[in-house]
Amino acid sequence: MDVAVSGSSGLVGSALVRFLTTEGHRVVRLVRTSPDVDDILWDPARGVENASRLEAVDAVVHLAGKNLAAGRWTPERKEDMRRSRVEGTRKLSESLARLTRRPKALVSASAVGYYGNRGDEVLTEGSSPGMDFLAQVCQEWEAATEPAVRAGIRVVHLRFGMILSPAGGALKRMLLPFKLGVGGRIGNGAQYVSWVAIDDAVGAIHHVICTGSLEGPINLVSPSPVTNAEFTWTLARVLSRPALASMPAFAARLVFGELADALLLSSQRVVPARLQQSGYTFRYPEIEAALCHLLGR
Repeated sequence: MDVAVSGSSGLVGSALVRFLTTEGHRVVRLVRTSPDVDDILWDPARGVENASRLEAVDAVVHLAGKNLAAGRWTPERKEDMRRSRVEGTRKLSESLARLTRRPKALVSASAVGYYGNRGDEVLTEGSSPGMDFLAQVCQEWEAATEPAVRAGIRVVHLRFGMILSPAGGALKRMLLPFKLGVGGRIGNGAQYVSWVAIDDAVGAIHHVICTGSLEGPINLVSPSPVTNAEFTWTLARVLSRPALASMPAFAARLVFGELADALLLSSQRVVPARLQQSGYTFRYPEIEAALCHLLGR
């Protein structure tokens, strides 16, 4: 297949590009600066330059968006995060809709933040959305693909959980404190963490591209969400370190502001109902085996 990928330099995008090229597919990267000869320039505010180069591409995987955990959520940063996702997705969808030979599929990133803070409620793709800032952004983000939907393109919204990889993201940031023996739970540790190993994130994207019956929201998480306490105990055990420290909720809010409630203290017990029903088999469905694999233990 010919697959176009935005966000190709990010944690998931770079792993996906390696996987697809190894499998023999041709990858066209949508980049914002310094394109190679096969790359296509695009900008979230202006769309795709020379969009005709996307004619006859089989699928587009749209992963671009500002990092949610890059710093405290000031009003300016929140608007930047929203704009990069919503406007960027809308511009890309409009560009694809105008093509004569459109891609068969647009696989667009979203997040389990769609559901808001839901305690221990088991959440499937049919669950209602939350009401907080991140939930609202996710709803707008998914709605921004409407031009592609109206043009007859199969659109899939990948609601990512926490992606585990030692190369980046949350797990990379946790490794040093846990190796030093000062890692531990956040808040009371009862909040659920919906996670997925990077291998399954990439494998599931490939599965979604190839499965024509899948459209709409897809929870891209492992089938075994865990509490924050269970996650930290397991990571410490895999690293053969204690996990005696903890960060009280008030301290997390003091350090991280609104980000703490949205990403650290919020609870989403999400399951990949539609992904499993479609026949995808997880390589690492359990947290301990996933961490052992990822950390070479």
